[in-house]
Amino acid sequence: MAPNLTQDPHGIVENEREKVLEVAIGREVRAYRRQQQITVADLSALTGISIGMLSKIENGNTSPSLTTLQSLANALSVPLTSFFSRFEEQRQAVHTRAGEGVEIDRAGTRANHQYNLLGHIGSNASGVIVEPYLITLTDKSDIFPTFQHAGIETIYMLEGEVDYRHGDKVYPLKQGDTFYFDADAPHGPEKLVKLPARYLSIISYPQKA
Repeated sequence: MAPNLTQDPHGIVENEREKVLEVAIGREVRAYRRQQQITVADLSALTGISIGMLSKIENGNTSPSLTTLQSLANALSVPLTSFFSRFEEQRQAVHTRAGEGVEIDRAGTRANHQYNLLGHIGSNASGVIVEPYLITLTDKSDIFPTFQHAGIETIYMLEGEVDYRHGDKVYPLKQGDTFYFDADAPHGPEKLVKLPARYLSIISYPQKA
């Protein structure tokens, strides 16, 4: 039975990116107000701004003046610039062309085995770090170490066949197979059945505060 997933990968997030300045400001005003447990009526009394106008501001339906924003900032005890933070926040993207992945020496790397990091975004708003690798294994006689690290890892086999260990079990992975697992358990190629073997390894883990 398929799991009941609630996130639409093709949907537009409600804060669809504060591309509109008024929407970005409105979301910040609402967030700070709720954070301080202040009602719209309370904020209206503190600032002299009508409840109707505050509603329009929070919903991004009007462009507040600097005087209005200063009144709101004073009432909420936040810097005026804090209302613009989401609008100014950058969203990063990495495009790696074929053959341009950065070859790295990952712990346990052996000769004739390539680990190409396909992209990396450091600190970001999601709170998650993702490391995508293209791994190519070509030496059948080598002995493999096991890896063990925090996070979740996904392997997608592009070609070849590998018997892959996770904990005390071994899984036969063939072209087109996907293997998704908790990376905190010892894991790694147990046996190279058909070479060359190439697969995508995508590791995700929480970024440190």
